[in-house]
Amino acid sequence: MASTGITNHESRIRPIRILLVEDHPGVREGLRSAIECQPDLCVAGETDRWHAAMRLVRELEPDVVVLDLNLPDGTGWSLLEQLRSLGTLPPTLILTVCSEAIYARRLLRAGARGYLMKDEPVASVLQAIRDIHAGAMVTSPGLRTQLMLEALQCKEPPGENIGPDSPSALSEREMQVFSLLARGLANCHIAMHLGISQKSVHTYKTRLMGKLQVRTTPELTALFHAWQVPGMAAPAPAPAPAPAPALNR
Repeated sequence: MASTGITNHESRIRPIRILLVEDHPGVREGLRSAIECQPDLCVAGETDRWHAAMRLVRELEPDVVVLDLNLPDGTGWSLLEQLRSLGTLPPTLILTVCSEAIYARRLLRAGARGYLMKDEPVASVLQAIRDIHAGAMVTSPGLRTQLMLEALQCKEPPGENIGPDSPSALSEREMQVFSLLARGLANCHIAMHLGISQKSVHTYKTRLMGKLQVRTTPELTALFHAWQVPGMAAPAPAPAPAPAPALNR
């Protein structure tokens, strides 16, 4: 019988095509260098911008996206939600410095297939890409154990119900608005990033102030920094690029 299309053997050896969405040049270079050494992985494209990532997902149709949460023109969180709403979300690994305890469950609920911190060994990140492509969910061992215990014991997640002075008191959308306000974005820009109206942004901001018992935007920003949520804070001078292939910053 005549053969048509890609054979099973060719399909098995075709490398996993990865889109890197990361704002830090040193981290992006380190990931690219590590991936290029793997025969079963390849970098299909890379960017440090939200809008470019939307375009590249559509044009390149990557097998896996490795996504940072802190981008110059938006957040990885809103990018994840936008791609999911359009039905074009590839299997996505969140690789970030943002607190696992605060963000991981929220991002997994939003559609991510994995969540790792940037202090994970490079080998663990590469294996996570393979596992996510194969259909698995990936987290750190500590979070995986917590999630299993919570499911078995039907308990509230640790730290998720600890009062109004905690990030856990906020909804996912409130947390997104909170993080963008702390970065100094105006209501109109927050509305554009999240795909909601300025009136909705104002409503969320009012709810935030009520829940957190503050009166002004500077007070909101100060509280955000007091919680020490890394990677999502107001803009600061860019750090020097880390040498490849290190992933920390």
